[in-house]
Amino acid sequence: MSKDSPRRAVVPVLVPMPAERPYSYAVPEGVEAPPGAIVRVPLGPREVAGIVWDGPGEAIEPKRLRAISQVFDCPPIPDDMRRFIDWVGHYTLTPPGLVARMALRAPAAFDPEPLIEALQATGAKPERMTAARSRVLELCAGGFPWTRSGLAHAAGVTPSVIDGLYGQGMFEKVMLPPPPVVAAPDPDHGPPDLTVDQAEAAEALACKVGAGGFSATLLDGVTGSGKTEVYFEAVAETVRQGKQALVLIPEIALTQAFLERFENRFGARPAEWHSDLPPRMREKVWRQAAEGRVRVVAGARSALFLPYKELGLIVVDEEHDPAYKQEDRVVYNARDMAVVRANMGGFPVILASATPSVESRVNADTGRYQRLALSARYANATLPELRAVDMRRSPPARGAFLSPVTVEAVARTLERGEQSLLFLNRRGYAPLTLCRVCGHRFQCPQCSTWLVEHRFRGQLACHHCGHSQPRPDACPECGTLDHLVACGPGVERIAEEAVSHFPDARIVVLSSDILGGTRRLRLELEAIARGEADIVIGTQLVAKGHNFPNMTLVAVVDADLGLANGDPRAAERTFQLLNQVTGRAGRSGGRSLGLIQTFQPEHPVMRALVSGDAGEFYAREIAERERGLLPPFGRLASLIVSAESKADAETHARALRRAAPPTDELSVLGPAEAPLALVAGRHRFRLLVQGSRRADIQAYLRQMIAGGPKPRGSVRVSVDVDPQSFL
Repeated sequence: MSKDSPRRAVVPVLVPMPAERPYSYAVPEGVEAPPGAIVRVPLGPREVAGIVWDGPGEAIEPKRLRAISQVFDCPPIPDDMRRFIDWVGHYTLTPPGLVARMALRAPAAFDPEPLIEALQATGAKPERMTAARSRVLELCAGGFPWTRSGLAHAAGVTPSVIDGLYGQGMFEKVMLPPPPVVAAPDPDHGPPDLTVDQAEAAEALACKVGAGGFSATLLDGVTGSGKTEVYFEAVAETVRQGKQALVLIPEIALTQAFLERFENRFGARPAEWHSDLPPRMREKVWRQAAEGRVRVVAGARSALFLPYKELGLIVVDEEHDPAYKQEDRVVYNARDMAVVRANMGGFPVILASATPSVESRVNADTGRYQRLALSARYANATLPELRAVDMRRSPPARGAFLSPVTVEAVARTLERGEQSLLFLNRRGYAPLTLCRVCGHRFQCPQCSTWLVEHRFRGQLACHHCGHSQPRPDACPECGTLDHLVACGPGVERIAEEAVSHFPDARIVVLSSDILGGTRRLRLELEAIARGEADIVIGTQLVAKGHNFPNMTLVAVVDADLGLANGDPRAAERTFQLLNQVTGRAGRSGGRSLGLIQTFQPEHPVMRALVSGDAGEFYAREIAERERGLLPPFGRLASLIVSAESKADAETHARALRRAAPPTDELSVLGPAEAPLALVAGRHRFRLLVQGSRRADIQAYLRQMIAGGPKPRGSVRVSVDVDPQSFL
């Protein structure tokens, strides 16, 4: 560059790759690239989309400086969203480029949607009037434009009639913006009939929206108390204020029922955002959220990273649900990040649950969140009577898993024409298959787990890496025929037992691996709600948010299942899951019953469930956490070191441990083999960093990783701040 040539502007651009910082690019003369603009830039031999970041570009030699190729005609990523991306990257120890990638998931949406060709009446009269032409022109009398196909369909004529009128000058072509993906919600469409408690909670939430500014509210209501209807009033107030609202839902399977309830309240559905969304619809939702044309989005955790133009409320439904934790790439908890997002944007966040997380309860108890409690079910419906079935005193028959107490209760429920739910949080037919002759156990060749038998499809499958193989007739170890035995129950085996007891009953099995995928699952759920099943047998996906009006009995088959591990959240998870699943009973009024089959009826979790004293359970669990300096009273982070070689993984993990800086506020536990020591052919070692709430655990982890060796070969290091899983 000569001395007389003007100096080109340089801007930082964050690209969607594991970049720790933005890269500098020159802005072509006559082009504007303000912070937040989405641009196309050269990166190595290819071009990628990136976001113009804040601050000046890094000083770089002019000959090495590459220029922005294109500035997309797209709304910029808002300032608070850019700060949020930086914050998530810092908190989770993830390169901010990978976080930005989640906000740039619809590259085809960066260009404006194409305009639609339409026809508008000119007011001229045709030479010859027919009945068909008269109907067409009558529809167009108001001067509103129509698409050719839409007008033909509405008038009940063939497209050739429209073409003939156009040829005679009855219409002129106009270009229309693309239609919105959903109609605008009407906050006054279907005002709900709320109870006094619901109305007070709804008013409190609406006032927070109206007042503006950040606030966090825990909406804590028993199952069936109408939490959804309550927070809908906050959504309605947000729409009245001209802002956008986001409702996070943990499972796609819950979406359909939610959409219908939303439509009944607002006269239109919200835009959806989840992994099952077709690519073209994903692009439309992304673009229209960025433009502000979509006012309400209902979606999975990734909906948090849509570039909303004017977001004014976030609702996290079932805020306790583990599905909000993303375990790969960017490891984050959408519930916690939603609170941060609302804080940065200066608007309210609502966390709703019948069984709040311990962290949220502590935040409410200490005043960080406001707690609104709904202690009664809607329309005076009663909570189910809960009883523990002591399996030591009422054991099942040999080779069976249902207690006689449970079988008798199902029989009485069938006689009354009502529905029963048998709950077991285990997919497939049996968790282990072995040979009775030589003792051979079928294990995944790539993981340290047993293969789960799926008898419905004749497969043995691993639920961690996806490996599957046909179930053989003979033992591969000793060759003996017909001596393979299934050990333990899954939902398929419980269904088989239910058929033996009730051969004439209509039995439905619900599991996340149901053949036919999400669509089949939705159809099954709708059929159950209509009363087209007598006995439902399902895993945890039936525990969340479903309303089965005729279900009066819920029986938990193996209530102790979640307690049989060293997870510090085991008691909390078990309490939440069993509370939610037994809450499926009696939602339409009348008496209902929940049976909990357990070998530990004296366990605090079982006692709290049967007594209905959630407060006692939370008080005990909170005290345990505080004694152990576990979240939310302490900091916790997990490092998983994995490699194709066990020796490589262990060596690197031990080197990281030696690199841990000394401090009184944090301690490092391990390394030790992870409970799942081998997953998808990779050996895994875990280190845990634990300590004081005051400690800067992110700085400590960065120093520890920087002081250790660089991962080489197949070695990988994954960091999880505030881990939810300990496998």
